[in-house]
Amino acid sequence: QVQLVESGGGLVQAGGSLRLSCAASRSTFSIKAMGWYRQAPGKQRELVASISSGGRGNYADSVKGRFTISRDNAKNTVYLHMNNLKPEDTAVYYCNAVDWYNHNYWGQGTQVTVSS
Repeated sequence: QVQLVESGGGLVQAGGSLRLSCAASRSTFSIKAMGWYRQAPGKQRELVASISSGGRGNYADSVKGRFTISRDNAKNTVYLHMNNLKPEDTAVYYCNAVDWYNHNYWGQGTQVTVSS
């Protein structure tokens, strides 16, 4: 089992920045990949960014060049640095972890609201 606790969401103006954090209950070395998904009202949950155990990042086209995913294995934490935020980035952001048995774990979600 992996418990994930997100923090860092909030309200920001367009063009602003936020950093989301996701703390895992066990070592991130035991987790194959971690990522951030988001779900806007009336839309399906979509992948925003993911990072492998080796540190390789993968991004949705809509956030490339604006968002950066990183991990601090000493703190068992993954971050999503979001710059140049747009109103269309407004959503609930969920942290996800996949272990080496391909079990998926989810955080409770954190709201990000970008005003125009």
